Formats: sequence, structure tokens, C-alpha cells
Amino acid sequence: MARQCDICGKGAKMGNSVAIRGKKKYLGGVGTKITGITRRKFKPNLQRLHIATPNGTHKTINACTQCIRSGGVTKIVRNAPFKVAQPAATKS
Repeated sequence: MARQCDICGKGAKMGNSVAIRGKKKYLGGVGTKITGITRRKFKPNLQRLHIATPNGTHKTINACTQCIRSGGVTKIVRNAPFKVAQPAATKS
């Protein structure tokens, strides 16, 4: 199975790694030259998450960071956050 996001299906994409040599003209050089182009793979930033499914069960998935940030997944709440005691209202 390919490493991809279980929510949006984002996977690895192919691209080029460009090697550049030389000093830029605006810095006083004669300009930059491309000395090599090789293929490379751009991988998504996948995180392994424990999520709560809509029917109440828990599941482990691989999700990309964009899906986590946009609220596409609901994480398991392990401990409920503490509650601050409200001061009693005084009658005057």
C-alpha cells in the first residue's frame, strides 16, 4: 500500500532536483547555470493519528497535516480538560 493520506488521498509526486552553480548577476557574477537535473520524489507530511469515528469506535489512520489543521479529522479526547470553578454569584 502506498504512503498516502487516508482522508484526501494525497500521495507522493515526482519532480526535478535542479543543481545550480555560479554567482548571480546582480551580485557581480556572470550568472547562474544549471549543471544537473535529476528526478526526485516530493512526499506529503503524513502523521499517524488515533481518531474517533462517527459511530464511536477508535481507529488509527495516516493523515496529512493539511487535513489535521483544517479539521478533517476528530482526535480522541483522552482526558477531559480541567474545569475552573466559577465564583458563586452574590446578591446585593
